[in-house]
Amino acid sequence: MEYRKLGATGLTVSPLCLGTWRFGKSHGDVVETDREQAHELLSAFAERGGNFIDTANVYGEGKSERWIGEWLAERDREEYVVASKCYWSPDSPFQEDLSPKSVHREVKNSLERLDTDYLDILYLHRFDDDTPIERTLRAVDDLVSEGKVHNVGLSTADAWKLTKGLWKADVNNYEAFSVTQPLFHAAYYEDVAEYLDVCADQNIAVCPYSPLAGGFLTGKYERVGDGTYDLDAPDDARGALDDRFLDFYVSERGWHVLDAIRAVAEEQSATPAQVALRWLMDQPAFDCVPIVGARTVAQLDENLAATDVSITDEQFARIEDARYDEDGKLYKTAT
Repeated sequence: MEYRKLGATGLTVSPLCLGTWRFGKSHGDVVETDREQAHELLSAFAERGGNFIDTANVYGEGKSERWIGEWLAERDREEYVVASKCYWSPDSPFQEDLSPKSVHREVKNSLERLDTDYLDILYLHRFDDDTPIERTLRAVDDLVSEGKVHNVGLSTADAWKLTKGLWKADVNNYEAFSVTQPLFHAAYYEDVAEYLDVCADQNIAVCPYSPLAGGFLTGKYERVGDGTYDLDAPDDARGALDDRFLDFYVSERGWHVLDAIRAVAEEQSATPAQVALRWLMDQPAFDCVPIVGARTVAQLDENLAATDVSITDEQFARIEDARYDEDGKLYKTAT
């Protein structure tokens, strides 16, 4: 596995990041990934050369961080890059803020659950419109000075908010955002284009979540009718478990992009998932390290095999162009 630099962070990471939002996550009585499965996935990822792990304080109501911490305790912490987040709190369902008090408390609790002295990356999980961003950045800057946080990131936000945060960090000499985590996949680009333009201009790394559109771009789904309101999904697939799947990921644009990805996958003797991930890894304007989630080692292996897939410039452009109709207009997207 060829490692790469993560933007301006100075970190050397595997070309794919292991996402752990499934760890401890429940759908009624169904737990997506339990403790034993989580440890198995972490071990398989590490054995195959992965070193970049993404979590958040609220994943599995704190279980994700605890299980990662248990796993890390038996390994050399310095060999791994661990990212977590704050905004919500697993201890209070009503907390949604980035006040200095909350930031310090949540990072302290995350470090305790992870059983580590520092986070390689702390993402602001959302942008807090009620707390001046300079107050949040000052709190994070203090954590950087204390050695508890090494790099600062931002997840979902508007482009102008990312730019505002960069400006406030610059004028106040605070640690600035060096990595981002937006929703971004082959069928969802123009919707975050301005955000990604900022990242490209400022040499900010991009670690997209849902790089396979919640599994839609794996090709496991088929249209029913026009595919807008119904689809054929395996019983254990996310599309069958999550009522929001159709609204969030399935769209006319998505079906056209999936068709292009399937065609390229056949040409490259790869799977649609591998081609969709390779398309992200090959972004020319910024360092892009997709976050992959898997429920089984077999799924993880399929995703990691994307690092061995190559696509041509023509195939890359074909996937990109599939978002537009014959008149050059964007097909409708989800969300």
